Amino acid sequence: MQSRRVITAFSLAMINVAAIASIRNWPVIAEYGFASLFLLILAALIFFIPAAMVAAELTTSFPHAGGIFAWVKEAFGHRTGLLAIWLLWVENVIWYPTALSFIAATLAYMFNPDAANNIPYMLITMLVMFWIATFANLRGIKISSMISTFCVIVGTFLPGAIIIILGVIWLFSEHTLQITMNWDTFFPKVDSPTSLAFCAGVVFSLAGIEMSGIHVKDVSNPQRTYPVAILLSSLLIMALSILGVLSIAVVIPQNEINLVAGTMQAFTYFMDKYALGKLIPWMALLIVIGAFGNMSTWLVGPARGLLTAAQSGDFPPLFRRVNSRGMPSYLLIFQAIIVTAFCFLFTFMPSVSSAYWILTTLVTQLYLIMYILMFAAVIKLRYKRPKVHRPYKILGGIPGIWIVGGLGLLSCVATFIIGFFPPSQIATGSPVFFVSFLVLSVLIACLIPFILIYFKNPKWTRALPHEKE
Repeated sequence: MQSRRVITAFSLAMINVAAIASIRNWPVIAEYGFASLFLLILAALIFFIPAAMVAAELTTSFPHAGGIFAWVKEAFGHRTGLLAIWLLWVENVIWYPTALSFIAATLAYMFNPDAANNIPYMLITMLVMFWIATFANLRGIKISSMISTFCVIVGTFLPGAIIIILGVIWLFSEHTLQITMNWDTFFPKVDSPTSLAFCAGVVFSLAGIEMSGIHVKDVSNPQRTYPVAILLSSLLIMALSILGVLSIAVVIPQNEINLVAGTMQAFTYFMDKYALGKLIPWMALLIVIGAFGNMSTWLVGPARGLLTAAQSGDFPPLFRRVNSRGMPSYLLIFQAIIVTAFCFLFTFMPSVSSAYWILTTLVTQLYLIMYILMFAAVIKLRYKRPKVHRPYKILGGIPGIWIVGGLGLLSCVATFIIGFFPPSQIATGSPVFFVSFLVLSVLIACLIPFILIYFKNPKWTRALPHEKE
């Protein structure tokens, strides 16, 4: 089936912003108060900017379907490539219940905030939202990119701008500020590893710039489009994140920030203070639209990457079937079934806040392993494939690629280690359970693709490009 070049530079930038600049992440970062500004700048310098540069070079130099799967496979072989795309897919499956719980809890503000504590309501809303997103994405990549563009404009830019404007007004008015902004509070207080645990959340909030590489076959002139889209989206993401996080931090005391509903907390503070309480349900609706777009963007990207692996024969032929619009229909339906099961488990956990953080940490750990493979791949390919034409190339030759790739590698390894320390700000239960759960889950997740390869059926390798629904 021939690909359709339907994604422009603007649409691609909106996909990146929809995937990364989620208002949902702002409360996690705001936990550090004014020091959140330092952490965001640090995360941008050692992780986000290197990741954006690496993604631009890999996408334009190796514009093959599959994104991270193709890049890592080119550098380290098929098995490692499968591990990379598998980690990208499985961490999303684990992440969806946390994203969906945010959508359901925020939607409750439209009619009854207490409904966020009602398990039947939460479960039904989470499942309805995910299946709607699944069926919408089955309509094709053009529809998918339209959803991302609409949701990021209406549900991220608009509410983000409102909360930032209200935060600026609050800052220059006579209202009490919940943070002290000076040189001493600019740096986080580090008295133990647990006090830095939320740093993993800061890095995770800026992850995802590479995901758009999966759509390379749908982009017009990718050698020019990708650098432009990545530059535009990077500027928008950093501006929204810094201003949005500080807007939340100035109005909500740090010890009262709710990880799931912190953004609506800030809106409620603002609206109540300015006698605009009637607008709260509409703000909730806008944030739900943005969160839905964020979730929808991630729903299709990793699945299309996994489709490339399936087309290589790593999965039964059923999973490499696509519908008439080029979407991996069986993979998307299978994914929805797995997420449905995870939603049941998530909503019946005794503590939503602790479950939310534990799952978020697990997702971050798996994602960081994938990033380690990506940063290592860009360095390896400079040696393995030196003559490949690189329309966008990280400057500085071999030293330059080691500086950029090495900085990304070190930031990922450091964040990965910090992630195993339970945060002092949240009760996550026994530290032994916390660490054991993460270690065991990471090991199982990383072993699965190698088990699949071991039991691989030779018949799976037979190409079936003609199969359609």
